[in-house]
Amino acid sequence: MNRIMIVILSILLLRGCSQHTQQHKELEEAIYSVVKDSQNSEIDIAMLTDFTWEKAFLITPYTPQESIEEQIKGFKDPSNIDYRDDIYLLVFLNEGEAIYYVEIDRLQSDFSMKEQDYLTPTKSVIKIDR
Repeated sequence: MNRIMIVILSILLLRGCSQHTQQHKELEEAIYSVVKDSQNSEIDIAMLTDFTWEKAFLITPYTPQESIEEQIKGFKDPSNIDYRDDIYLLVFLNEGEAIYYVEIDRLQSDFSMKEQDYLTPTKSVIKIDR
């Protein structure tokens, strides 16, 4: 009986400590299609998402994990962006929790959000600088 309880508690502990944020591959592909078309100068993220979110943070290349955690508590960057310059990260939050992230391939472009600190469903445009 004690062994069963130890196994159950271990599983619950491991689940509680694991990363819950999922990579959203379909959204990555949709964003890639927009960026790849040189006629496009912006990405309207709200038009591409099919899930509920409140905020999205655009993380630039070479951003250290400590800086990411200041913006997004508990999010552990799985892409190692602090060592990379080929992608941006876009991390979506709902009810204060990171729910999805996407890696945005730069394709020789830079991305910006004007003067915003983060995106919202009503202010969701990322500018593409080529």
